Amino acid sequence: MYDRTGVFFLSQLVADGNPQQRFTNLYTDLARTVRELGLLRRRPGYYWTRIGLVLAAFAGVWVGVGLLGNSWLQLLMAGAFALVLTQVAFLSHDSSHRQIFKSAKWNDWTARVLAGGLIGISSAWWKSKHSRHHAAPNQIQHDPDIDIGVVAFTPEHALSRTGIRKWLTDRQGWLFFPLLTLEGLSLYVSSVTHVFRRGANKAERVEGALVLIRISSYLALLFYLLPPGKAFAFLGLQLAVFGVCLGGTFAPNHTGMPLVPATMKIDFLRRQVLMSRNIRGGVMIDFVMGGLNYQIEHHLFPSMPRPTLKVVQPIVREYCERHGVNYTEMSLMGSYKVIVDFLNNVGLRARDPWQCPLVTAYRG
Repeated sequence: MYDRTGVFFLSQLVADGNPQQRFTNLYTDLARTVRELGLLRRRPGYYWTRIGLVLAAFAGVWVGVGLLGNSWLQLLMAGAFALVLTQVAFLSHDSSHRQIFKSAKWNDWTARVLAGGLIGISSAWWKSKHSRHHAAPNQIQHDPDIDIGVVAFTPEHALSRTGIRKWLTDRQGWLFFPLLTLEGLSLYVSSVTHVFRRGANKAERVEGALVLIRISSYLALLFYLLPPGKAFAFLGLQLAVFGVCLGGTFAPNHTGMPLVPATMKIDFLRRQVLMSRNIRGGVMIDFVMGGLNYQIEHHLFPSMPRPTLKVVQPIVREYCERHGVNYTEMSLMGSYKVIVDFLNNVGLRARDPWQCPLVTAYRG
């Protein structure tokens, strides 16, 4: 039922001929309503509180590491540190979207310090990649999130692979969670490569210095406080848990939703809603996913503060239902089941999980 629903609406977009003319005012009307209700106002008190709590937790982890000393219980601190870094990443994400402050400069520097200084990842690299994703979610050749080297999102990618890459692709659905343990390391490699490339601008060079100081000081402190074996175990577990937490948060947002052919034109509201998935679950899911469980609302209003997303959700859902736009929401476990099945459909059977003759006609 789930995949057929997705295919039906994507097919209708193609069949409508020129959706831009018919639906051009849909998003404008919704945005006007949201703006008039004051739902785009910044929430500085909320964010200052969260930043303070996260900084306290960050410091608390290192106090714990120092107190524990030479003990395998340090692995508990490694897991805790990964969870704290995940929350830092969520705040950096919000700041990169300029949700925290009115000043663009304040937002950019906050994102830079949080990502580069506390995590060791380049916010400039991430922002460039993430902005392209927001502009064309799940669109082939445009969305960098479906152009990932290890995972194949289309049958064409799957069939073109050989050797070890083919072996991985054939099992990519079942390997989904194990592969997430490498996501943290992948983020570090990509961001370091970006800020230290030739042609980096001044802001990126400053960020590169932050990243270098953070990574080197982290490793120096870790190997100073712990013997090599425990230090490597701490580092490996922290990276693995961090990767699972981040990857397990971002994957449900779009993976397994309809893929858009490279040349298809879709109006803004449908482009963001039809390719996004919300995750229900209440306060705990809100915390664990950093508000990204309201992915539809986030894509429609990227600069909307995180706590306001749940307020605007019923408005967006009712609006979509009234205008016949498919609004997808499911449990976290349900989304993982869809993701695994989607990846296996591509990898194991090398067929398009969103088969539709009208859509196929627009490919290539």
